[in-house]
Amino acid sequence: MTPPSSGTGQRGGGSAIRLRHRTVHGYRRAFRMAGKGRAILLIHGIGDSSDTWRDVMPGLARSYRVIAPDLLGHGASDKPRADYSLPAYANGMRDLLGVLGVERVTLVGHSLGGAVAMQFAYQFPERCERLVLVGTGGISHQVTPLLRAASLPGAELLLMALRLPTMRTQLGLAVKALRFLDTGLGVDAPDLLRVVDALPDGTSRSAFIRTLRAVVDWRGQVGTMLDRCYLAQGMPTMLVWGGRDQVVPATHAGLGHVAMPGSRLEIFEDAGHFPFRTDPQRFERVLRDFIATTEPAPYSAEQWRRLLRNRTPGPRPSASRGTARAATNDPPALRPA
Repeated sequence: MTPPSSGTGQRGGGSAIRLRHRTVHGYRRAFRMAGKGRAILLIHGIGDSSDTWRDVMPGLARSYRVIAPDLLGHGASDKPRADYSLPAYANGMRDLLGVLGVERVTLVGHSLGGAVAMQFAYQFPERCERLVLVGTGGISHQVTPLLRAASLPGAELLLMALRLPTMRTQLGLAVKALRFLDTGLGVDAPDLLRVVDALPDGTSRSAFIRTLRAVVDWRGQVGTMLDRCYLAQGMPTMLVWGGRDQVVPATHAGLGHVAMPGSRLEIFEDAGHFPFRTDPQRFERVLRDFIATTEPAPYSAEQWRRLLRNRTPGPRPSASRGTARAATNDPPALRPA
């Protein structure tokens, strides 16, 4: 996406939503932060940046402390030759929150950021209050052929060629045609082009390819979270998807919803892969309602061990406050109060 600016045009909670920086482990990390109260961590997708949340941050910052980082290798953060795996990104989120003095967060992850959020909840359950997955990766192996192709050898040369003036003009015409024909890919094409535009140099393109190859190969997504869904037992979880998503098809939303009993599912029927950009007001309403109607998940180290040993998903209580909880022999490690 377009690299985030350092301007102060956006405002929320009485403070400017400007780009800030902290150095963690020797690397400069960029992030946006505004507001006060319980913390929400917004994690963007591959090739994107914190700027993608510009339409929802000001409203959320009136009630919450909202933090939107640029993942390492993205936006205005450093782009070293480093580890761009999901566990490394989850560690990076933990360390940034530690630097900022934030103990627990409601995680909101989009696309790759959703996979990072799930990994964070798996690695650091004691720091996760709720989980919101938006068009997330990591649920099934299926993914758009465009991303599979971008993981192949020579992808960096292709990305460089896409920025040539003649190619850029042809792509622009193709996008207009897709939108005119009202295709599913046409809904997401402008945002996908912005991903290409946000890779202006070899360092950016190299970081993008490294990140992509950590999670996608020619056959699709490398791993899924379905084998560990049982560990989210009792974690208030919501899935938000665009009904016309061609990057990560909406069928993944159903798979995740079934794999996480008690989760909430919201489909934005006319949206593609970026529902929070297509309809930011609705997204903010849905997120606010989810937070207001759930309690932060408590954590029990002993029950976490029991879940790992038993590997039994079992029934899961509803994420909504006031809804009857399913009976289990053992209390879940993470359960709404």
